[in-house]
Amino acid sequence: MRSGRPTAVAAGLTGALALSVLNAPAAQAKDTGITVSNIVINDGEPIVVGTTKEVEPSLSFSFTLPSGYSTSDPFRYDAHPFLYRGDISAAANSGDDYIGPGGYTCYEQSSKKAECEGNLHIDPHPSQEHVDSNSDATTWKVGVSLLLFKANGNLAAGELEKRTATVQLRRASKLTVNASPEPVTKGKKITVTGKLTRANWSTKKYDGYGGRTVRLQFREKGTSTYKTVRTVTSSGTGSVNATVTASVDGYWRWLYNGNTATGATKSAVDFVDVR
Repeated sequence: MRSGRPTAVAAGLTGALALSVLNAPAAQAKDTGITVSNIVINDGEPIVVGTTKEVEPSLSFSFTLPSGYSTSDPFRYDAHPFLYRGDISAAANSGDDYIGPGGYTCYEQSSKKAECEGNLHIDPHPSQEHVDSNSDATTWKVGVSLLLFKANGNLAAGELEKRTATVQLRRASKLTVNASPEPVTKGKKITVTGKLTRANWSTKKYDGYGGRTVRLQFREKGTSTYKTVRTVTSSGTGSVNATVTASVDGYWRWLYNGNTATGATKSAVDFVDVR
């Protein structure tokens, strides 16, 4: 749990905040003196997005304010990280190739410093532009939006900062499983089938994913560990199958480890009673 008095809450943020920086007079679009550090997004793990469900990767960061500003007056400043592709100004200005916070809370550590935690917001719905092309499954850069406001609410200074940190955005994948016959006589053959699919962000559907290495795993009844018993390659339509000998009761599943553009997945399990 974060310590310190909550000093600011932001929700539903978009590129509009950065846009106010870009449209400000040249004299105002300058160094704010705000420093942002300790940015951690999704605990350093890739972000996996499907075709319908909104995703909210975790976000945490710290900031320090310049002279003349205090964390006790959160309406005088704003600082938050975001993800972007391509040109940072173009992304923040248009909202294309831009992923911003869904909401975050900042906890006052001193009159100048605060620690913040919350989440980013990614909506794959066609009405949004977060992931509208499969080319979005790539490396995204981390940027920071910084704003200072005058006492009357007018913009005093604003800037967009580039960071060296990056985040992988990946297309979600799915696997099905079916083992038959069941029940089965000990020593007889079992055929385990399934299908590997992955999210198509252009069509908002899941397509068969061919040419991938998929592992068939088995867990004996009464144990807790799965072991790989076969490794197969998915067909052009994503289908997978393997034939094995039945020996003991247990659970069968398929596992796909993913790649740089596709998230890992595993199927549900199918229990087979061996008699």
